[in-house]
Amino acid sequence: MEKIIQLKDISKKYIVGTIEVPALRSISIDIAKNEYVAIMGPSGSGKSTLMNLIGCLDTPTEGVYILNDHDVSSLTDDELAAVRNREIGFVFQTFNLLPRYDALGNVQLPLIYAGKTKAERIERAQKVIEQVGLTDRSHHKPNEMSGGQRQRVAVARALVSNPSIILADEPTGNLDTKTSIDIMRLFSEIHRKGNTIILVTHEEDIARYAHRIIRLRDGLVESDQTNPDIRTD
Repeated sequence: MEKIIQLKDISKKYIVGTIEVPALRSISIDIAKNEYVAIMGPSGSGKSTLMNLIGCLDTPTEGVYILNDHDVSSLTDDELAAVRNREIGFVFQTFNLLPRYDALGNVQLPLIYAGKTKAERIERAQKVIEQVGLTDRSHHKPNEMSGGQRQRVAVARALVSNPSIILADEPTGNLDTKTSIDIMRLFSEIHRKGNTIILVTHEEDIARYAHRIIRLRDGLVESDQTNPDIRTD
């Protein structure tokens, strides 16, 4: 299978005062195109650090990160921002929507940074809003929508640039059980259409939607296994 992510002996250390704190300790992980992977681990295990590295929000202290055949290990902040906008769609626990924009305006934002024309932005944004089942809410602002609808807008915004990877950080953390299931069904549908999905979660029942589960502990990969019991409800 074609590898979309190759992490080779990745370490990340933070300096806290005069103390060096290792967050990741020489980990190596490959993720193939169109995989659906959950990353799990207790608080302090390194999963947020790993997400930031995979998402090109940070660079490793040591090691090599190959994303889509490009070494992104030592890029500048501006170069990382360009890679993020092109390759990665983010979905966050807190939705991160701009309150003054309606759904259509929020979904278009990555396309503004990508330099698309207004007509191109609107056409593409309408298409992904329809894909997540929110056409009738296109002109509603975040405060006029439920939590589940706001997360669907966030998913549409993540999809709008046709990214290589959808990176979801605790995407159901602020949602009730029924709404969480609806959002996870949406991710399963997006995966079936060919996207690579990396899900960061501390919830076992949410991780079970993924086809592979990587567990971290103390900055190391504790286990990396295929999920034999994929949740499909």
